[in-house]
Amino acid sequence: MFHPKFQWAMCALALAGAVACGSFPVHADDRDDDHRVKKVFVIAMENHNWTQPSTQTSPNQIFQNPAAPFINSLVNRTSGISNQVAYANGYINAGQGIHPSEPNYIWAEAGTNFGVNNDDDPYHTDCTPDTVKTTNQHLSAFLTVARKSWKSYQEDTNVDATNTPLPASSWTVPLFSQNGVYAAPGGNAYNYSNQYNYASKHNPMVFFTDTNGGCNTSTSNPLRLHYAPLQQLALDLANNTVADYNWITPDQYNDQHSTLANGYGRYPNSPSTSDFANIAQGDNFLARIVPLIMATDAYQDHGLIVLWWDESEGGDDPSRALPFIIIFKNVHKNVNGMPYSNTIQYSHSSFLRTMQEIFDVDPRHGYTWLGGAETATDLSGLFYPGVIR
Repeated sequence: MFHPKFQWAMCALALAGAVACGSFPVHADDRDDDHRVKKVFVIAMENHNWTQPSTQTSPNQIFQNPAAPFINSLVNRTSGISNQVAYANGYINAGQGIHPSEPNYIWAEAGTNFGVNNDDDPYHTDCTPDTVKTTNQHLSAFLTVARKSWKSYQEDTNVDATNTPLPASSWTVPLFSQNGVYAAPGGNAYNYSNQYNYASKHNPMVFFTDTNGGCNTSTSNPLRLHYAPLQQLALDLANNTVADYNWITPDQYNDQHSTLANGYGRYPNSPSTSDFANIAQGDNFLARIVPLIMATDAYQDHGLIVLWWDESEGGDDPSRALPFIIIFKNVHKNVNGMPYSNTIQYSHSSFLRTMQEIFDVDPRHGYTWLGGAETATDLSGLFYPGVIR
């Protein structure tokens, strides 16, 4: 049974596919089909460590932070779903110097940053390439070949001036970042402000020509239906039409990255513009989106939710661990009633290797390991034996 905060969140939220071609042969493996992951929902968050040295006070860590009651309820057994949660205490930055955000999103998709060390949009405004890549060596490209569907749900994209979602016939590929103010006050359903702030740097699929359709922001782009406004997620969940692999990015206010101009009104002593308020903004987002997903057939039928943070702050050493939490019916068995955790050193390469294994786009099925996934430890330690491999 859900904890009351989950029940409230499901009631509070009121929030819209792609067919692939060609396939490599699939071979039998040793995983337990009764426990295998069928659909994945990655929710991308920003710029905070899970734990950090006590001497570091900015930004604040997430673990045991009172500004993040929902996130911490997942790991301290007060959420009511402890038997469906596992988390990492040793998840570290993708690599030394892999900063700022964009290289880490690219890494989660391809196992390398391809030398990108900035937050530029994939193209310049004149459509000359900036950080876009022409390689097909990345996860969503592999999924397409394997006839697995994928979709990128991005907040503040494919909506009108009042934050009303556009019909699918009007969607475009959101190649360029955009920020500003909605025409209607309180246009954001999560933070109740009228600000918007979409960053393409947080949308990994747009950095590859085979999954962005080229520098084409019109409705003629053949890849546009892969990129949905965040509001579409609730409709797709209700209709059980979500993709096999779903990447979900809140805007830069709801992902804990940026401060609202007038502060966040749901933090004590609010409205606040402190880092605690930024953390609270993201915590509120997760407290509403996670139960929404969990209440659906897509989750109940072996769906996996991954709460993913992009990069460490203040240094890349193991003393600055990143938050990394999974929610799944077949996680590793709880220990004394507490959600399971370990200190195995994981990174975005571990995440990517695990996605390749889940979707059978690994060497056992005719594919190559992507970048750092080749030598990374997968995340199987967080799951019931046989779920991954």
